[in-house]
This record gives sequence, structure tokens and C-alpha cells, in this order.
Amino acid sequence: MFYVYILKLKNGQHYTGFTRNLEKRLTRHKNHSSPTTSRIELEELIFFAAFKSKEKALDFERYLKSSSGFAFRNKRLI
Repeated sequence: MFYVYILKLKNGQHYTGFTRNLEKRLTRHKNHSSPTTSRIELEELIFFAAFKSKEKALDFERYLKSSSGFAFRNKRLI
């Protein structure tokens, strides 16, 4: 499975990511081993979706990072 996830960070921002192993990726975020969130404390996982296809997961992640996806995320997912 492939996962797209949204994290809430301690500074109030949200981080959207993609991974094949959600548990391992969350551990890396919590341990500050991920360069993208290494300086910001993770507050909680607020959303994830599982996909059978890597392409569909990447497409959904790209959508969530677009302006219309950002609005969808704020209205429906968080």
C-alpha cells in the first residue's frame, strides 16, 4: 500500500507527505530524522489515505499541495 498523510505541527502548520510505510515515516518525523520537519515538532497525524497504486497516491498528494487541494484539505480533511 501507498499512503498520503497530513500532519499537524506544533507551530500550527500542516505537512502533507507520501510514503510506502506510514508507521516508519511517522517515527522518522517524531525523531526529527526527516529533513522537511526536523526543526518543527510533530503534534499529531490528522489524516491518511491508503492507495493500491503508487501513481494514484502521488497524484492525490500533488492535488492536496495545489491551491484547490489546499482549500479541499482545509474544508474537508482537517
